[in-house]
Amino acid sequence: MIEKFPALMVAGGILMSMSNCAPALAQKQGAILRQYMIDSPASMSIHEEATPVATRQMMAVFNNLVLFDEHVPQNSMTSIIPDLATGWSWNEEGTELTFPLHQGVKWHDGKPFTDKDVKCTWELLMGKSGEKLRLNPRKPWYRNLAEVTANGDYEVNFHLMRPQPAFIAVLASALSPVYPCHVSPRDMRSHPIGTGPFTFVEFKPNEYIKVTRNPDYWKPGRPYLDGIEYTIVKNRSTAILAFAAGKYDLTFAGTLTIPLMRDVKSQVPDAVCQVPQGSVSANLIVNRDAPPFDNADLRRAMALSLDRKAFIDILTEGQGNVGGVLQAPPAGSWGMPKDVLETLPGYNPDVQKNRTEARGIMQKLGYGPDKRLKVKVSSRGIPPYRDPAVILIDQLKEVYIDGELETIDTTNWFPRSCARTIRSASTLRPTSSTIPIPPSMRTMFAVPRPTLTDIATPK
Repeated sequence: MIEKFPALMVAGGILMSMSNCAPALAQKQGAILRQYMIDSPASMSIHEEATPVATRQMMAVFNNLVLFDEHVPQNSMTSIIPDLATGWSWNEEGTELTFPLHQGVKWHDGKPFTDKDVKCTWELLMGKSGEKLRLNPRKPWYRNLAEVTANGDYEVNFHLMRPQPAFIAVLASALSPVYPCHVSPRDMRSHPIGTGPFTFVEFKPNEYIKVTRNPDYWKPGRPYLDGIEYTIVKNRSTAILAFAAGKYDLTFAGTLTIPLMRDVKSQVPDAVCQVPQGSVSANLIVNRDAPPFDNADLRRAMALSLDRKAFIDILTEGQGNVGGVLQAPPAGSWGMPKDVLETLPGYNPDVQKNRTEARGIMQKLGYGPDKRLKVKVSSRGIPPYRDPAVILIDQLKEVYIDGELETIDTTNWFPRSCARTIRSASTLRPTSSTIPIPPSMRTMFAVPRPTLTDIATPK
């Protein structure tokens, strides 16, 4: 089950002047942007993390080869622009992608950026280098990548096993930064070195993350800010009170609900609140390798039990959209049309009909009112994840499944057990998960957060 909910953002007057009046801002520099985050990441290494509470903050430390133009409202193949690359070209067969690279770029420690860094990064992601990532949640993205070769110091070729026109969109993701070849993955977890507009200062788990302006950034005149300070506040009420008191300039998706947003507006009249259609999705992920969930009929019954509109009505007061694996239209350019989506199991809007079919399946499998299936529903222990999990448990009861909520502190647990599962939530359906989950986790409900481009440093 994939749900699309709107991203919620609140910004004070200072930030909105930045985002809405960019030409005027271009004449000014300085100030610290203060934001709060709803959770604490396990490390600072984007390539080893599966949650945007790490990637969102560290994007400003790095550059990609290419990226989606943040000034274009909808990501698409036509909104990809060069970053560390100066451009790109395909061979006639569509199996070789060539990137000429910017010259004169330096890492934050002063060493030069070259094609070797690109080659090292993707060999690391493919598992072909001597160095190893502790976790490699996006390795499956590169199954079609045969190798990366270098032409001199400032050109690289990505060789694919078969044509994959959308491969460049993977490289444009916020999760695809270039890492330095001379810094070990271990060091990147605690003190990342990048080529980006901001340099890493400090990460204190459960307290804050700080980055500061890179005075030698290779894009002239950027960034505009002197620094960004992210304060970790897991309690929504505490964070909202601090925002109203002027301690923060910005909140991100997941930190607010529609009612809380109204409260903010009443307390801070000059705050600008937006509810755009975002890429935030709620997902039911089932471990299909663990009995009884290895039975496709049981997984189908679980999918049929879900009332997706109820999730939207409860969590966002109706301001959300039902979607499939990919972001729903009109914001999403690849999502299924509504009439096609409704042909999938559980997406028919007739919820009672779906649940009648689900109960019939469960009874054939030996379950019923007097023999109910007990499951664990694991969720991160913060509201944007925990709240949908509670609704899920209530809905599963309709098809003879009793769920017990198990919340997890991802600061310690996340890097050890299931990072791949969470990250894969945005690309898997509940009946087709191929990512192994620890046996103790019979079901999982997770809401992956969107990865946003760096609003403070337009490129």
